[in-house]
Amino acid sequence: MPLPIWPPDADHIKKAADALRAGKLVAFPTETVYGLGADATQDSAVARIFEAKGRPRFNPLIVHLPSLQAAQAHARFDARARALAKAFWPGALTLVLPRRAETPLSLLVSAGLPTVALRVPQHPLALKLLRESGLALAAPSANRSGRLSPTLAAHVARSLEEAGALVAGVLDGGPCTLGLESTVIGLPEDGPPTLLRPGAIARAEIEAVLGMKLAEAAEEEGEAGRSSPGQLASHYAPEAPIRLNAKEVNRDEVLLAFGPDALQGAALTLNLSRQGDLREAAANLFRYLQELDAQAEGKRIAVMPVPETGLGEAINDRLRRAAAPRS
Repeated sequence: MPLPIWPPDADHIKKAADALRAGKLVAFPTETVYGLGADATQDSAVARIFEAKGRPRFNPLIVHLPSLQAAQAHARFDARARALAKAFWPGALTLVLPRRAETPLSLLVSAGLPTVALRVPQHPLALKLLRESGLALAAPSANRSGRLSPTLAAHVARSLEEAGALVAGVLDGGPCTLGLESTVIGLPEDGPPTLLRPGAIARAEIEAVLGMKLAEAAEEEGEAGRSSPGQLASHYAPEAPIRLNAKEVNRDEVLLAFGPDALQGAALTLNLSRQGDLREAAANLFRYLQELDAQAEGKRIAVMPVPETGLGEAINDRLRRAAAPRS
């Protein structure tokens, strides 16, 4: 059954909030990508996220909240965490912090770890839904696990169509303005701040607030104990295979280009940014991969090189995971 797409009016925001309080799933927009939301305090509701996405249980979920004050009820914030929250919330930053013993959040959102990932989104529709529902919302990207993240309501409806019985509807907030998932920072009580996932806020901006360099996340073996979403080797993947760092392109490939000198000869070309603007490229990344994948018709997706500077770090992280061998 097709997923209903709801307009972002007051009646449908209330309908979505009622569905969430009843333990159902609702997809909604954030400034990064669309999320698949559930009441983060209901074990059964959170379990439905995993079922709808076909998501491994070992992968933690980000909990969305309306304010820093609300977030402090669920995790312990030290001076570093408070400084980052004040600088970037609401916005595209997720903090992985020690769980409070008294938090009512489901243990499923933490995947069995003593930490919890928290974010205050900036999108006005997401904030309206959080306030109308009165809930903390667990909300990974609203797509089948491992596949391309959705930046339009139509992407959600297409990706989760087979899970229609589990998803009450999709609130349509238009295109996501950033189009790239949040940056995830781990702040262990006995260790340095760590970049767990590059994202829509560049490393340098975070380091400027902290006054120190971020540590790199250690390689995590196997399928247990991952401290952040988005750490699977194969993730964010289209159906079509991907070839990175293309210096030439063939007629039996479609091309994801970058910059003013796009390669010639592909069956279809979409340019992330003709001006070489990394912010524009990040906003277009998943939408263009969705479009190329839909039209590939058995062809491979060739991807031109993208600089590793600034937001290019996050863009290349997503591209490498999209191109990784799939189990």
